[in-house]
Amino acid sequence: MLSEYLLAEMNRLGAQDALPLHRQLYEALRRAMLDGKLGAGERLPSSRDLAQDLGLSRNTVVAAINQLSVEGYLASRVGSGTYVNDHVPRSGLARGPRAPGQAPHLQPARLSTRGQSLAHEFSAGALEVQPFTPGIADFSAFPLTLWQRLQNKHWRMTYPDMLDYNTSGGYAPLRRAIADYLRVFRSVQLDADQVIVTSGTQQSLELCARLLADHGDTVWVEDPAYWGAMKAFIATGLSVHPVATDEQGLNPGPADDPKPPRLIYATPSHQYPLGAVMSLARRHQLLATARAHGAWVIEDDYDSEYRFSGPPLSSLEGLDPDGRVLYMGTFSKVLYPGLKLGYLVVPKGLVEAFRQAHYDLNRPGQMPTQAALAEFIEMGHFASSLRRARQTYAERRQCLLEALKPVLGEGPDAPRISGAEQGLHLCLRLPLAVDDQAIARRLAQQGLTVRPLSAYCLRRQDLRGLVIGYGYAPLEAIRRCGPVVAAAVKQAVMG
Repeated sequence: MLSEYLLAEMNRLGAQDALPLHRQLYEALRRAMLDGKLGAGERLPSSRDLAQDLGLSRNTVVAAINQLSVEGYLASRVGSGTYVNDHVPRSGLARGPRAPGQAPHLQPARLSTRGQSLAHEFSAGALEVQPFTPGIADFSAFPLTLWQRLQNKHWRMTYPDMLDYNTSGGYAPLRRAIADYLRVFRSVQLDADQVIVTSGTQQSLELCARLLADHGDTVWVEDPAYWGAMKAFIATGLSVHPVATDEQGLNPGPADDPKPPRLIYATPSHQYPLGAVMSLARRHQLLATARAHGAWVIEDDYDSEYRFSGPPLSSLEGLDPDGRVLYMGTFSKVLYPGLKLGYLVVPKGLVEAFRQAHYDLNRPGQMPTQAALAEFIEMGHFASSLRRARQTYAERRQCLLEALKPVLGEGPDAPRISGAEQGLHLCLRLPLAVDDQAIARRLAQQGLTVRPLSAYCLRRQDLRGLVIGYGYAPLEAIRRCGPVVAAAVKQAVMG
């Protein structure tokens, strides 16, 4: 009998999912139709009869029937009643009900080739540089109270247009503040109109890849490589060609010529993850290579604000006479990662195209946050906050260097530090015979997060080391955990 079936189904659903009564009846009737208990064209009892048989209010029954009618399972005929729609699948086309706790009947998941690559290669979980110490990240270098006050101010005074999408490439005062900062401190040649405010490095990379290259075009990337850039280029269908780096940065040679680039991605101020600084001669060589191939250069200046020794480095863009360099930066490392604001400086001839594509693809917003950041910079808080943060991280860097000093050597194959002059990570280079991935696993068992240098390599087999992040790591934790890293490395090197 239909009412007995419906009651049994409703009791099962109520015990399993605690659904409201009208939803229980909806699911029970739907299952009855899919399982063939109610055949196509069959007439349902009236809502009054169903309510009486099931012990429900008539409103509950009507709500369930109305929902099934809207979704096409039932059809009402004036003066005749409510019938099962002729197009409802017959018995056997739907699977039976699941037992409590049973997994749903799903077809095997099948990703595209690109999806497989995005899901399983160059993952953040394996390669993103994190504070190497366990526990909660330390953001005390950031003036949180001041920042909250500025954000609250701009939310209170927000005009309606500040709550809408933005079509101009970002909040105008913020673009001007970024342009002023880059002209003075990074020697970037630009007007404020050339600045596109993005949600960070990944969005900037995807914009460049989508607008400047076609599916299958070649992009040259440094080897070892920044994992996030690899993700962006794979996602946009580009063919990645690894180019080896040395102590002077990206070093293309004759072996790379058969793969002419459409894009060249580089981190000239602090190669990620090795930390090499691209020499002046190599910068001019890179610009000449781009000119010869008609390629665009993407300069990722991700952490130049944190330079601890030597004079500040000028940008590659500042040397570019041809307008072939797109310069990108981020506030995630300078302020805090969850801010999710970055910027992209594009050549003048590309400004309108990038603005329009940015709007069409990304629907940019966050205008109150951008306004707060603009005032944060204009009032001098950005500069003073950066000075304090630089001092804080310099102390943490020095503490880590002291902890690692006992394992360093003088010979060509001895462990050494690279990339410590700038940024929030350093690279402890190890002899080729050392298994850096085994060291990383051993330290992970002790709650420490370091990344094996070999995991960043695309084609190279000649690099071993540990990439160690000290940004946001509390000083006391570095003092306690630095010697643990040194001991693990010493044990591996001594064999």
